[in-house]
Amino acid sequence: MVRRSERCRPAGPPRPSATPPQEEGTYAYESSMNPLMPAVILAGGMATRLGELTATTPKALIEVAGQPFLWHQLQLLKRNGIDRVVLLLGHLGEAIQERFGDGSELGLSLEYSFDGPVLLGTAGAIGRALALLPDQFFVLYGDSYLPCDYRAVQEAFLESKRQGLMTVYRNDGKFDASNVEFDGTDILRYDKEARMLAMHHIDYGLEAFQRRVFADIPEGQRLDLATVCQDLLSKGQLAAFEVRERFYEIGSAAGIQDTAEFLLR
Repeated sequence: MVRRSERCRPAGPPRPSATPPQEEGTYAYESSMNPLMPAVILAGGMATRLGELTATTPKALIEVAGQPFLWHQLQLLKRNGIDRVVLLLGHLGEAIQERFGDGSELGLSLEYSFDGPVLLGTAGAIGRALALLPDQFFVLYGDSYLPCDYRAVQEAFLESKRQGLMTVYRNDGKFDASNVEFDGTDILRYDKEARMLAMHHIDYGLEAFQRRVFADIPEGQRLDLATVCQDLLSKGQLAAFEVRERFYEIGSAAGIQDTAEFLLR
């Protein structure tokens, strides 16, 4: 049995009344002895907030603490036991594929899916890549460094028997605007636009999903992951996992500096 991290622990078992019956055969991973699910990294954005810094360089290749940021992300996933990563690319994505190839130099398996001429949004990009994805997988963003216990997140997801899981962090507006109302067990409300005083937590940036969540997205339709999560929440299909370790990001100049200082420590 793998001990759950003290820094990154589950939010508690889901309430029985909120857990729909599980379809037979949905879960291929059943115990902590199994390998970790593969990870999907959403790295197709334009990164307009960074201005000239990303005009000719994709955000994933911005140098942070002496290496491209994606290098740090991949090393973190590998240390946590994830050995397969699917990168969803858009803006200047060919440069990312050229730099990292099949991932063999890092001891990983890397695969790529491109948005094409029209950006599909975070959920639309996952829908486009479904042929590369198994029944369950992690999802994280290409500008986030998330030092938590990925196996504990996976176990909480599988134990929940729900179609999705969102990690949440008690933020209190410190690192970004809080957007989750969380009661210690369940997410009560999640909204990136209509923030409320009761929202003390934030979407940490690591999710887990069943593949079928994205199976019905029409080809070429733009759809954001936040909309998918809100839909799952309304159906009682979004579990929660409270993370104790803060997140780092490179979405701004200040975030890059903060992340670099953390990585150098």
